[in-house]
Amino acid sequence: MTPSTPTAPIETGPAADCTPVRVSPWLIQMARVRVTAGFIVAVAAFWFARPSWVSLGVGAVVGLAGEAVRCWASGHLEKGLEVTNSGPYRFSRHPLYVGSSLLGLGFAGASRQPLVVALVVLYLGVWLSVAARLEEATLRAKFGDAYDRYAGGVATPTPRRFSFARARRNGELQAVLGLVAALALLAVKIVTGD
Repeated sequence: MTPSTPTAPIETGPAADCTPVRVSPWLIQMARVRVTAGFIVAVAAFWFARPSWVSLGVGAVVGLAGEAVRCWASGHLEKGLEVTNSGPYRFSRHPLYVGSSLLGLGFAGASRQPLVVALVVLYLGVWLSVAARLEEATLRAKFGDAYDRYAGGVATPTPRRFSFARARRNGELQAVLGLVAALALLAVKIVTGD
């Protein structure tokens, strides 16, 4: 008996509705530890951060730009229902990851610590590339030719307006609150001299 390739679920609406996608066992393992690794990196980053008001200001601007990209993308995304190709999806297959990268880099810059910058860049480089590969495999399995046309840059963009309700439904409010909390914690480190 030959070992089978592990599968990952495709989100199709209700959580019980799943379709298997064939992906590398390595990708599945990496995806399983992504949240734990992110938590460890975040704790270490806050521990080692030595922000100043200037670094916090610069980091906040970069982080807010990242959150703006994420909000724009979330306000267009119809997760699990289609291959979204409106808004920032006209320019990038992964605008949420672009925004997340800017958020991470903003925090790293605000920390004023080379070790934090290295940890954040390593985390983003590894786990966002894993997430992108899994997402692309899932979309290709679920939407087939429609995703291939989109990925090949030949799909016709869908005319869709940005929707705050859609962004909220996609969980972007939590990202905004996370950014505010991270900036507040860094400000507390400045005030307390920690």
